[in-house]
Amino acid sequence: MSRSIRCAAILLATLAVAACDYGRMREDEAVQTFKARLPVMSAVAIPSTGGIEVLRHADPNGLKNPVPNTPESVAEGKQRYFYYCVQCHGPAADGNGTVGQSFAPLPSNLRRPEVQQQSDGLLFARISLGYLRHPPLWYTVAEEHRWALVNYIRSLGR
Repeated sequence: MSRSIRCAAILLATLAVAACDYGRMREDEAVQTFKARLPVMSAVAIPSTGGIEVLRHADPNGLKNPVPNTPESVAEGKQRYFYYCVQCHGPAADGNGTVGQSFAPLPSNLRRPEVQQQSDGLLFARISLGYLRHPPLWYTVAEEHRWALVNYIRSLGR
């Protein structure tokens, strides 16, 4: 190797080492994140008990509706029905919703005795966890609103 090539290689290596500011890089936030202390998490931020797992393992027929069946809760349930359910079950709750027409079998007619004879807990569990083609709504609809939906479904059978 000629002397000029060796000198050029040494010069390039020296410039490459000098261009990398390792000292400053070591102080960069992106490199030092492992030293940051995490904030203390509140014990109620992420529950470790209760929640949907209780419902998954419970006997649905043993669940009691904590929302009293009042005209106000039925109105609340109706409002939630027309927001979350009408697309499939239809405005008359007869299973003839616009989206539901593409399903085989059609969504349940919520007025039929087969639905009305189910316990509140079973209706709640099926709304919450899903049933056959029915999607689970536990992560979309608040628990009290799902119980209000049960009260509204009950009012359809009267």
